[in-house]
Amino acid sequence: MIIVLLGPPGAGKGTQADKLAARLGIPKIATGDVLRAALREGTKRGLEAKAYMDRGDLVPDSVILGILQDVMTSPATKKGAILDGAVRTVPQAEGLGVMLAEIGKKVDLSLIHI
Repeated sequence: MIIVLLGPPGAGKGTQADKLAARLGIPKIATGDVLRAALREGTKRGLEAKAYMDRGDLVPDSVILGILQDVMTSPATKKGAILDGAVRTVPQAEGLGVMLAEIGKKVDLSLIHI
């Protein structure tokens, strides 16, 4: 089961993601956390993201989605995941859908706070 939580900063995404993850027994995946982990671990995609950040540029959606793909294909997410703030734009949402389809997964539920 893959659940995506969307909303502005302070909407409570992280709090609800923690509660859902505990209740469902699946990990919470926060984009910022996985980006920092990729940087810390020096993964190929983490180094690619670092190059953009070092130049003061935004990390492109394709790099972020690649990092998320690495996480979503790991054994830890075999039963699913709660994606906390994984997408902020329509192109990111579309890219997430395509990426998940490529690895044989899909979003089961999206919760939006406006």
